[in-house]
Amino acid sequence: MAERSPHTRRDTVGQLTDLGTEDMNPARRRLLAASLYSATLAVPAFAGPARAEGGEGRARSTGRIGPGEVATVRTMTDRIADILDELGGGHARPMAAAFLVNTVAPYLRAQASEPVRADMLSAASDLTYLTGWMAMYERRQGLGQRYYVTALDLAREAGDHLTYCRTLRGMSLQASHLGHGRRARDLADAAAEAAPQAGPRLVAFLRGQQAHAAAMVGDRRRARARLREAESALSRADARRDAVGGYDRAAYEFHVAHVLAEGGDLPGSVAALQASLRAQPERQRQGRLHAHAVLAKRQFALGHLDAGCATWSAFLDDYQTLSTARGDEHFATLRGHLRAHSRVRAVRRLAGRAREVAALKGSTVR
Repeated sequence: MAERSPHTRRDTVGQLTDLGTEDMNPARRRLLAASLYSATLAVPAFAGPARAEGGEGRARSTGRIGPGEVATVRTMTDRIADILDELGGGHARPMAAAFLVNTVAPYLRAQASEPVRADMLSAASDLTYLTGWMAMYERRQGLGQRYYVTALDLAREAGDHLTYCRTLRGMSLQASHLGHGRRARDLADAAAEAAPQAGPRLVAFLRGQQAHAAAMVGDRRRARARLREAESALSRADARRDAVGGYDRAAYEFHVAHVLAEGGDLPGSVAALQASLRAQPERQRQGRLHAHAVLAKRQFALGHLDAGCATWSAFLDDYQTLSTARGDEHFATLRGHLRAHSRVRAVRRLAGRAREVAALKGSTVR
């Protein structure tokens, strides 16, 4: 993956400001939603701290920041991640975009010591990565990719290997969602290569995605090997829960489910998804909603309609109060299942509940 020439590299802070401002503007949001994902986008290699062209001479505010401002960005990132879990990306992403434009960008233009500036770049990269992740899950794929690339640029300027490789891993996840198996594999491998000194939780985080991507391109042997490495690393990790880029047993079992499904083992995938849901923390409602939807689809594919209806009902428990475009997409699949199996008693009961939820959410679902 080729590094972009410094002669074409934009002012990263300006890039972040432009992107967040467009995302905040309702008049521009529809155009952003239509922006296309590129499966061939060149990704800059990590080459240590790199200043954007003109960085020393660009206009800065007269203020000065210190460790307190860095802590503010870190705290806000944690809070936005909590809102994402509790209320959905439809509520959390506009907050993130506004904070990036109104607070983070001015901090990045302020005077600071070199250590503080590096820390602020790193904190900004984390929040930009999270914002891209939310855009991806809200089906704004081109927008999500632009946030991810900006997060990479910020991480490179900060000399932050951790956030750089975590963002590459997020880009691999996006590629896998869109069915670009080879791209997903290449990005997952690049993420692993960018973090040679990774701790056990990050190793598990990276290996799990490598396993999924390998399964997508039919390399089952490599996928199984990466799963074993992910499980081994996870067993050595501490109990800390990271708001951004965390990895736990639920996430590992979800990767197991993906690998088994890619290999055609739907019963095994269903069992892994059930294990993932058992390990899912109560507060992670958005992740639970997605897992329930994936599980229900596979149960219906196996003809397990009663079990699938029970799973869809659990999906509705979270969906009715979450603002999530991916949830809307899953809800459309649910209604397709209802139409296809309308003579089944459990399906008819579920249909009544689905109508109630659709009425409750009003114009947010079609």
